[in-house]
Amino acid sequence: MAAPLDPACIFAVLADHDVEYVLIGGLAAVVRGSTAMTNDADIVPAPTLDNLERLGAALVILEAQLRSERDPAGIAFDPHPELLASVDVLPMTTRCGDLDLTLRPAGIDDYSKLRAASDEFELGGRRVQVAALDDIIRSKEAAGRARDRATLPILYALREEIERRSVS
Repeated sequence: MAAPLDPACIFAVLADHDVEYVLIGGLAAVVRGSTAMTNDADIVPAPTLDNLERLGAALVILEAQLRSERDPAGIAFDPHPELLASVDVLPMTTRCGDLDLTLRPAGIDDYSKLRAASDEFELGGRRVQVAALDDIIRSKEAAGRARDRATLPILYALREEIERRSVS
């Protein structure tokens, strides 16, 4: 069984290893004001070899295991940079809860643009880059999964509310 999501724990380990990333997905939407619940953290790491080496070291400290329906405890793996660079999405369970590593998120084709559009938030005592709401929406639209489609009306309403407030 997966540990409960403890984002502060995940952010602390990533910060301690100087991992550059952008938080995206459901948790990023919650930070932006969404009322939808999530039980994992999704990050898009900078795709440089040095950053992926630091990420691999952080994943070891997080005791990351590949998430599998057949094996709830997870499957051991070696998070070396070449493996991390080769995957689109890597769903993992860690001692701090579920973490999805997304090198090529649906609907997002350029890490530097994702990063540039993100905003920095203090979360769990750490500074975290959080994807722009439009990028979160674009990624969920492109992914097309049932759970993403179910969340989209909440995100559309949130975007409309933010736009209304900015006009007032």
